[in-house]
Amino acid sequence: MPASVKTRFAPSPTGTLHVGNMRPALLNWLYARKMGGEIILRFDDTDTARSTRAYADAIADDLAWAGLTFDGTFRQSDRIAIYTAAAETLKHKGLLYPCYETPAELERRRKRQMARGKPPVYDRAALDLTDAERAALDAEGRTPHWRFKLSGTTVSWNDLARGPQSIETGSVSDPVLIREDGTFTYMLPSAADDADMGITHVLRGEDHVTNTAAQIELLQAMGASPPAFAHFPLLVAPGGAKLSKREGGASVAEVRAAGLEPEALTSYLAHLGTSDDIAPASLDELVGGFEFSKFGRAPAHYDIAELARLNADWLHGAAFEHVHGRLSADVSETLWLAIRGNLEKLSDAGLWAQVVSGEITPVIEDAAFAATAARLLPDGPLDETTWKIWTDAVKAETGAKGKALFMPLRLALTGLDHGPELKALLPLIGRDKVLARLEGRTA
Repeated sequence: MPASVKTRFAPSPTGTLHVGNMRPALLNWLYARKMGGEIILRFDDTDTARSTRAYADAIADDLAWAGLTFDGTFRQSDRIAIYTAAAETLKHKGLLYPCYETPAELERRRKRQMARGKPPVYDRAALDLTDAERAALDAEGRTPHWRFKLSGTTVSWNDLARGPQSIETGSVSDPVLIREDGTFTYMLPSAADDADMGITHVLRGEDHVTNTAAQIELLQAMGASPPAFAHFPLLVAPGGAKLSKREGGASVAEVRAAGLEPEALTSYLAHLGTSDDIAPASLDELVGGFEFSKFGRAPAHYDIAELARLNADWLHGAAFEHVHGRLSADVSETLWLAIRGNLEKLSDAGLWAQVVSGEITPVIEDAAFAATAARLLPDGPLDETTWKIWTDAVKAETGAKGKALFMPLRLALTGLDHGPELKALLPLIGRDKVLARLEGRTA
């Protein structure tokens, strides 16, 4: 029995995965999982000149890194026969017609229309060609492109994110479905696949709103029921400009290379532009909280700096079992719990493993103070109570307090002027290293 909800993510493998495309992938996934439905991954790779298997594999890898699993993977390049059959059906219905204008001729026509104050809509001149005229153009060696004949009526749908929508199809050009070289544009394979695969919901960016009416008419012409649509505001750069591929952190590959966590990216993209606070969340939590009503209409501002802050927030609460597989063997659960509140990236854990277990060069600003501290280090095993007992004793003998008390000890024990609480690090460093470092020895 088919799932009641079935969504899809259909990237074009002509480049790496942009965060602006990761967002609809995530939203489709969250909705399908919330509804107990299915989601498929469908590569729109009919543009043979630009699509590559390497890009498709990279996109699949980025999606897997983010934790998004799919209920099937398809490549449109394997399904050309389905699209050819659909095109023939539309031709027989008189809804797919040949057009012989060259790109230059179409551009001149558009300019003339705009100069007259008319919208640059295709004028359907090809429909007026006689059989003899078409034969003559064929004899000249012209190869037609093929357009889908829109009804010219009002197409309405209830957008799950934007509410009721209507578009007059008479105000837009009949879309090109087949190029001069015989390859298909995005629209026909997409509609044919949505019909054939039983897609029930399409969640995507608002830049697709204008072609939704044509897509609905095309599906109906194929004898299929259109899916429900939801169009979300696009991601923009911090200043409101279009989020370009040149923007820092605009590709998922860049996010990964920066050492940021998948949970940070999915939390950020799921909450961005909604009424929810932007906070760390698991995929299960994001599924439970997904609601169309939470999304606003304003563009969502994507900021890699804000994502980095969210990444730190996620690490600060991350359980050891969620990260230990990617940590070095010298990071124990005890060390993780001591240091996680000071991490910005997971890779920072290696620094504190070195401070605790490896060798560092201590910074001794006052040798007499350090010697006094070494003499006052309490006997017996070091634990989390040692730090207060020890610093109280040092304070009583030297009169140092506040920063003057704590900073010299931190510099001597870690070689750094910042970091986790020393009451937690002290037992992990151990007595021998503590005393050696207070003497200024590398240890």
